[in-house]
Formats: sequence, C-alpha cells, structure tokens
Amino acid sequence: MARSKQVAAAADRAIRLEAELEASSDAAIEGNALERARAILHEWVDSVTGVVATPGVSRVLLIHEGGGESRISSPSLPIRLAPPVRWD
Repeated sequence: MARSKQVAAAADRAIRLEAELEASSDAAIEGNALERARAILHEWVDSVTGVVATPGVSRVLLIHEGGGESRISSPSLPIRLAPPVRWD
C-alpha cells in the first residue's frame, strides 16, 4: 500500500473512532491543510520549556511557557526521548 493510502486509511480510522464518541474531527493529510497543521505544531513544540518522558506507560508530558501542560500518548516517543543507556 502506498504511503498516501496508509495515511488516508489511518486518518479515516481515527475519524470513525471519534465519530463513535460523537466528536467531530478534522484531518489534514496533504496540501495546504497539512502545511498549516505542521506550522501550528512547530510553533506549539517551540513553546515547550520542559519534557517528562515516561516510557513505562508510553506517555510524554510537555510543559509549555506559562506552565501549561500537554500530554502525548505514544509507544515510541517516550523511548526516543529517554536518555541513552551508559555501559561504563
């Protein structure tokens, strides 16, 4: 399956799951909508002043300027953020 089809399938799956909760969703998977979403995400990430990674529960806590918090649930991000293991 081509990457674009994989992305579209993942977006459709997420939208259907949110619809079951009677929540609306917006998908940005190409073109100007994706460019806009990425720009907003970059700005949001740039506001991060602290990070707490907890690989054991697959979560990352972002602390933003002003003390606001955002949580990300991800199986891979906390592991990528964990400090490297030292074998001294």
